Amino acid sequence: MPETEIKEKKKIILSAIQPSGTFTLGNYLGALRNWVRLQDDYNCIFAVADLHAITVRQDPKVFKKNILDAYALLLACGIDPEKSPTFIQSHVPTHAQLAWVLNCYTQFGELSRMTQFKDKSQKHADNVNAGLFTYPSLMAADILLYKADMVPVGADQKQHLEIARNIAERFNGIYGNTFTLPEPYIASTGARVMSLQDPTRKMSKSDENTNAWVALLDKPETIMKKFRRAVTDSEAVVRVGEGKDGINNLIGIMSVITGKTSEEIEKDFEGKGYGDFKTAVGEAVVEELRPIQQRFDELIKNKDYLEEQYKKGAEFALRISQRTLDKAMKKIGFVLR
Repeated sequence: MPETEIKEKKKIILSAIQPSGTFTLGNYLGALRNWVRLQDDYNCIFAVADLHAITVRQDPKVFKKNILDAYALLLACGIDPEKSPTFIQSHVPTHAQLAWVLNCYTQFGELSRMTQFKDKSQKHADNVNAGLFTYPSLMAADILLYKADMVPVGADQKQHLEIARNIAERFNGIYGNTFTLPEPYIASTGARVMSLQDPTRKMSKSDENTNAWVALLDKPETIMKKFRRAVTDSEAVVRVGEGKDGINNLIGIMSVITGKTSEEIEKDFEGKGYGDFKTAVGEAVVEELRPIQQRFDELIKNKDYLEEQYKKGAEFALRISQRTLDKAMKKIGFVLR
């Protein structure tokens, strides 16, 4: 873990992920795999965003397990807590404190235009709570507390980063330079992994069809079964093309894991059928996930180590974030403790 100060010579990247059950292959190939690589070139700070997760009702026992599993999985994927502070969001009270302050500098109209609020309101019509509506203010607090220069974002999070910038600019415009304006970090490698059963949609563990998504902790035989059942097309030629969403998705997965280009993969499977190709993709995924699963099994049994690391991460995060919160509160005119 860095010493009491974040080293200034490297830019700061903040990333967080919700503990909503095990991570999927899409989470891994689209984000986590790149987070691990970022640690060499940036000062990275990682968090399990458990406060965000309660906009949807949670079973307490399952929720607690999911939080610890998520933390262990981050480490199993290669996040080094000694190099990159990694904490559980609810352990750092400055997040909730700054979120309230930022709520008062966020416009109702801005929040009402957020597509994720509209989508989740439809999915959870019986629980359209205020937290779901003000979610972007908490996300802005997550980012702004650490003076993050960049935030890795997918297509579905760009709106949240834009509103974080808008809130920061509004606050800075009133009180002077307080918050760093974050930029999006777009990874040069990665994949937007689609559903194995409906490849026009993003892979998601909320999909009722469990064959549509692969969990990082799925057993090898389960992974193979899901890939063999993956939806393709009737052409039976392994190539990228229009109307070949299923094969395009599988080629993308294979490309990210193996480092081969689409053209190289097409050449490797020239004259071979979809059965051979789906089996090969499944095997590549199994081998990619094997060391992660083994490391997770070791970590989840070592609760003392996990507790040591998330406590150290929280102490670091609180020390850094408190400075930013105090600066903002002082500028507003609050009497600091």
